[in-house]
Amino acid sequence: MKLTVAIIVAALAVLLGPVVWQFATYKPQSVPSSGLPWQIETLPGGEAQVFGLTLGRSTLADARARFGTEMQLAVIAEPGEDGNVEGYYESVTAGFVAGKLIVTAELSPELIAGMRERAPKTQYMQSTTRRATLAPTDEAAALAAPIRGLAFIPGAQLDEAVILERFGQPAERIRVNAHQEHLLYPAKGLDLVLDSKGRELLQYVAPARFEALRAPLLAQAAGGKPDKP
Repeated sequence: MKLTVAIIVAALAVLLGPVVWQFATYKPQSVPSSGLPWQIETLPGGEAQVFGLTLGRSTLADARARFGTEMQLAVIAEPGEDGNVEGYYESVTAGFVAGKLIVTAELSPELIAGMRERAPKTQYMQSTTRRATLAPTDEAAALAAPIRGLAFIPGAQLDEAVILERFGQPAERIRVNAHQEHLLYPAKGLDLVLDSKGRELLQYVAPARFEALRAPLLAQAAGGKPDKP
């Protein structure tokens, strides 16, 4: 799964201050029993449930029912790519953790291409990434689509010590450049990105599909070039 979230992460690095994500300050009796970023339930058949949504089974309509009608639907695409239909939330609260949420739909390239053609408005986000707002006639199909993946961008910086306490030790770490390291939890379907220059990112997919998320990271790490100072 490829999620177009790097631009949002970079923007948050400028807009938000260096607040530390201090989960440890919450008393056990105040912690919700579900809905927090580290509360991931694995299911038979290679699925996983997080934020009350089952990846691959719940739909974008289920996400909207869970988080509200403020979901912004659009096709996000880079040059030469079909893009993804994404539902974007500027602000949600997962348990007691606030942040931004991106819900990616499972749709065929043919359906996505048609949605891009019918989009009433297309604009550049940054660089060459394009955002095509869905036509009202396409919104029902997008909302009925299963959720392929979720991306959560916390509104505060992640503290690595607390991450390891809450999520446990990752099965693998992949550094793709001088400032980004991916902590991989394949059994949970989680890729947690630590970024010393921007906001951290949590990407969730069904564990059965995790290798599709991991393989591009290995290729990027193998062919990556050092960042310019």
